Amino acid sequence: MKIKQVEELVGITRKNIRFYEEQGLLNVARAENGYREYHQADVDRLMEIKLFRKMDISIEEMKALFEKKKSLQICLEQHLKELEHRKEGLSKMQDICERLILEHRSLDSLNAEDCLEEIEQMEKEGAKFMDINKMDVHKKKRNGAIIGAAVMILLMLITIVIVFWANTQDPIPLGMLLLIAGIPAVIIVGTLVALAGRMKEIEGGEEDEASKY
Repeated sequence: MKIKQVEELVGITRKNIRFYEEQGLLNVARAENGYREYHQADVDRLMEIKLFRKMDISIEEMKALFEKKKSLQICLEQHLKELEHRKEGLSKMQDICERLILEHRSLDSLNAEDCLEEIEQMEKEGAKFMDINKMDVHKKKRNGAIIGAAVMILLMLITIVIVFWANTQDPIPLGMLLLIAGIPAVIIVGTLVALAGRMKEIEGGEEDEASKY
Protein backbone atom coordinates (compact mmCIF):
# COMPACT_ATOMS: atom_id res chain seq x y z
CA MET A 1 0.00 0.00 0.00
CA LYS A 2 1.02 3.63 -0.48
CA ILE A 3 1.88 6.09 2.24
CA LYS A 4 -1.41 7.95 1.83
CA GLN A 5 -3.31 4.78 2.74
CA VAL A 6 -1.04 4.27 5.74
CA GLU A 7 -1.69 7.84 6.90
CA GLU A 8 -5.44 7.19 6.80
CA LEU A 9 -5.20 3.80 8.53
CA VAL A 10 -2.89 4.85 11.37
CA GLY A 11 -3.69 8.54 11.74
CA ILE A 12 -0.04 9.59 11.54
CA THR A 13 1.14 12.22 9.08
CA ARG A 14 3.51 11.49 6.22
CA LYS A 15 6.10 13.72 7.88
CA ASN A 16 5.98 11.69 11.08
CA ILE A 17 6.15 8.38 9.21
CA ARG A 18 9.28 9.59 7.43
CA PHE A 19 10.68 10.75 10.78
CA TYR A 20 10.23 7.29 12.28
CA GLU A 21 11.92 5.75 9.25
CA GLU A 22 14.87 8.11 9.68
CA GLN A 23 15.08 7.15 13.34
CA GLY A 24 15.31 3.47 12.43
CA LEU A 25 11.99 2.50 13.99
CA LEU A 26 10.46 1.49 10.69
CA ASN A 27 12.08 -0.37 7.80
CA VAL A 28 9.94 -0.07 4.71
CA ALA A 29 10.58 -2.26 1.67
CA ARG A 30 10.87 -0.68 -1.76
CA ALA A 31 9.19 -1.90 -4.92
CA GLU A 32 11.11 -2.50 -8.15
CA ASN A 33 10.41 1.08 -9.22
CA GLY A 34 12.17 2.36 -6.08
CA TYR A 35 9.04 3.62 -4.34
CA ARG A 36 8.23 2.60 -0.78
CA GLU A 37 5.72 -0.20 -0.50
CA TYR A 38 4.01 -0.46 2.89
CA HIS A 39 2.62 -3.72 4.21
CA GLN A 40 0.39 -4.71 7.12
CA ALA A 41 3.47 -5.32 9.27
CA ASP A 42 4.46 -1.67 8.77
CA VAL A 43 0.98 -0.53 9.75
CA ASP A 44 1.15 -2.70 12.87
CA ARG A 45 4.56 -1.24 13.77
CA LEU A 46 3.27 2.31 13.31
CA MET A 47 0.32 1.50 15.56
CA GLU A 48 2.80 0.33 18.20
CA ILE A 49 4.87 3.49 17.76
CA LYS A 50 1.79 5.66 18.06
CA LEU A 51 0.74 3.87 21.24
CA PHE A 52 4.18 4.15 22.81
CA ARG A 53 4.50 7.84 21.90
CA LYS A 54 1.09 8.48 23.44
CA MET A 55 2.50 6.84 26.56
CA ASP A 56 5.53 9.15 26.26
CA ILE A 57 7.99 6.33 25.72
CA SER A 58 11.09 7.77 24.06
CA ILE A 59 12.47 7.00 20.61
CA GLU A 60 15.56 5.48 22.24
CA GLU A 61 13.46 3.15 24.37
CA MET A 62 11.42 2.06 21.36
CA LYS A 63 14.61 1.33 19.44
CA ALA A 64 15.85 -0.91 22.22
CA LEU A 65 12.46 -2.61 22.33
CA PHE A 66 12.17 -3.20 18.58
CA GLU A 67 15.78 -4.39 18.36
CA LYS A 68 15.03 -6.97 21.07
CA LYS A 69 17.53 -5.39 23.44
CA LYS A 70 14.73 -5.03 25.98
CA SER A 71 11.53 -6.89 26.58
CA LEU A 72 8.24 -5.02 26.70
CA GLN A 73 7.92 -5.93 30.37
CA ILE A 74 11.27 -4.38 31.29
CA CYS A 75 10.63 -1.34 29.10
CA LEU A 76 7.27 -0.68 30.76
CA GLU A 77 8.62 -1.26 34.26
CA GLN A 78 11.42 1.26 33.65
CA HIS A 79 9.00 3.73 32.09
CA LEU A 80 6.65 3.37 35.04
CA LYS A 81 9.48 4.28 37.41
CA GLU A 82 10.27 7.30 35.25
CA LEU A 83 6.62 8.37 35.34
CA GLU A 84 6.58 7.98 39.11
CA HIS A 85 9.63 10.24 39.39
CA ARG A 86 7.95 12.80 37.14
CA LYS A 87 4.76 12.60 39.17
CA GLU A 88 6.76 13.19 42.32
CA GLY A 89 8.53 16.12 40.67
CA LEU A 90 5.21 17.67 39.62
CA SER A 91 3.88 17.23 43.15
CA LYS A 92 7.00 18.91 44.57
CA MET A 93 6.69 21.78 42.09
CA GLN A 94 3.07 22.21 43.14
CA ASP A 95 4.14 22.30 46.79
CA ILE A 96 6.76 24.97 46.08
CA CYS A 97 4.26 27.10 44.14
CA GLU A 98 1.65 26.81 46.88
CA ARG A 99 4.17 27.69 49.58
CA LEU A 100 5.43 30.75 47.71
CA ILE A 101 1.83 31.90 47.20
CA LEU A 102 1.02 31.44 50.89
CA GLU A 103 4.17 33.34 51.83
CA HIS A 104 2.98 36.21 49.58
CA ARG A 105 6.34 36.29 47.84
CA SER A 106 7.12 39.07 45.40
CA LEU A 107 9.92 39.05 42.86
CA ASP A 108 11.97 41.26 45.19
CA SER A 109 11.52 38.98 48.19
CA LEU A 110 11.99 35.72 46.27
CA ASN A 111 15.18 33.88 47.21
CA ALA A 112 15.81 31.86 44.05
CA GLU A 113 19.03 30.37 45.39
CA ASP A 114 17.29 28.78 48.36
CA CYS A 115 14.55 27.39 46.12
CA LEU A 116 17.10 25.96 43.71
CA GLU A 117 19.01 24.29 46.53
CA GLU A 118 15.75 22.75 47.70
CA ILE A 119 14.97 21.51 44.19
CA GLU A 120 18.49 20.10 43.71
CA GLN A 121 18.12 18.14 46.94
CA MET A 122 14.79 16.77 45.73
CA GLU A 123 16.41 15.78 42.42
CA LYS A 124 19.09 13.87 44.32
CA GLU A 125 16.29 12.01 46.05
CA GLY A 126 14.81 11.01 42.69
CA ALA A 127 12.28 13.74 41.86
CA LYS A 128 12.23 14.96 38.24
CA PHE A 129 12.07 18.65 37.40
CA MET A 130 12.34 20.50 34.10
CA ASP A 131 15.65 19.82 32.34
CA ILE A 132 16.80 23.27 31.22
CA ASN A 133 19.58 21.72 29.13
CA LYS A 134 16.99 20.17 26.82
CA MET A 135 15.40 23.57 26.34
CA ASP A 136 18.77 24.88 25.10
CA VAL A 137 18.70 22.41 22.17
CA HIS A 138 16.25 24.57 20.23
CA LYS A 139 18.45 27.60 20.78
CA LYS A 140 21.46 25.74 19.36
CA LYS A 141 19.44 24.65 16.34
CA ARG A 142 18.22 28.19 15.75
CA ASN A 143 21.75 29.55 15.97
CA GLY A 144 23.02 26.86 13.61
CA ALA A 145 20.34 27.64 11.04
CA ILE A 146 20.97 31.38 11.27
CA ILE A 147 24.75 31.00 10.97
CA GLY A 148 24.42 28.67 7.99
CA ALA A 149 22.07 31.07 6.22
CA ALA A 150 24.26 34.06 7.07
CA VAL A 151 27.34 32.39 5.57
CA MET A 152 25.47 31.55 2.37
CA ILE A 153 24.04 35.07 2.06
CA LEU A 154 27.47 36.61 2.69
CA LEU A 155 29.02 34.45 -0.03
CA MET A 156 26.32 35.47 -2.48
CA LEU A 157 26.73 39.16 -1.62
CA ILE A 158 30.47 38.86 -2.18
CA THR A 159 29.73 37.22 -5.52
CA ILE A 160 27.47 40.11 -6.52
CA VAL A 161 30.12 42.65 -5.50
CA ILE A 162 32.77 40.80 -7.52
CA VAL A 163 30.48 40.72 -10.56
CA PHE A 164 29.88 44.47 -10.45
CA TRP A 165 33.56 45.15 -9.78
CA ALA A 166 34.49 43.01 -12.77
CA ASN A 167 31.98 44.99 -14.81
CA THR A 168 33.86 48.21 -14.01
CA GLN A 169 37.07 46.66 -15.27
CA ASP A 170 35.63 45.05 -18.37
CA PRO A 171 32.03 46.09 -19.10
CA ILE A 172 29.56 43.25 -19.54
CA PRO A 173 26.39 43.57 -21.65
CA LEU A 174 23.55 44.75 -19.41
CA GLY A 175 21.41 41.66 -19.96
CA MET A 176 24.28 39.34 -19.12
CA LEU A 177 25.21 41.46 -16.09
CA LEU A 178 21.68 41.28 -14.70
CA LEU A 179 21.57 37.54 -15.31
CA ILE A 180 24.88 36.87 -13.58
CA ALA A 181 24.05 39.13 -10.64
CA GLY A 182 20.50 37.80 -10.49
CA ILE A 183 21.54 34.20 -9.79
CA PRO A 184 23.13 34.91 -6.37
CA ALA A 185 20.26 37.32 -5.62
CA VAL A 186 17.76 34.50 -6.21
CA ILE A 187 19.86 32.21 -4.01
CA ILE A 188 19.75 34.82 -1.23
CA VAL A 189 15.96 34.98 -1.44
CA GLY A 190 15.74 31.19 -1.46
CA THR A 191 18.03 30.99 1.56
CA LEU A 192 15.86 33.44 3.49
CA VAL A 193 12.72 31.48 2.63
CA ALA A 194 14.39 28.22 3.67
CA LEU A 195 15.59 29.84 6.89
CA ALA A 196 12.07 31.00 7.72
CA GLY A 197 10.76 27.48 7.18
CA ARG A 198 13.55 25.98 9.24
CA MET A 199 12.93 28.40 12.11
CA LYS A 200 9.26 27.48 12.06
CA GLU A 201 10.17 23.79 12.26
CA ILE A 202 12.57 24.38 15.14
CA GLU A 203 10.10 26.49 17.08
CA GLY A 204 7.49 23.78 16.68
CA GLY A 205 10.06 21.16 17.64
CA GLU A 206 10.91 18.90 14.74
CA GLU A 207 11.30 15.89 17.02
CA ASP A 208 8.21 16.93 18.95
CA GLU A 209 6.21 16.81 15.73
CA ALA A 210 6.49 13.06 15.84
CA SER A 211 4.28 12.92 18.90
CA LYS A 212 1.51 15.01 17.33
CA TYR A 213 -1.14 13.19 15.34
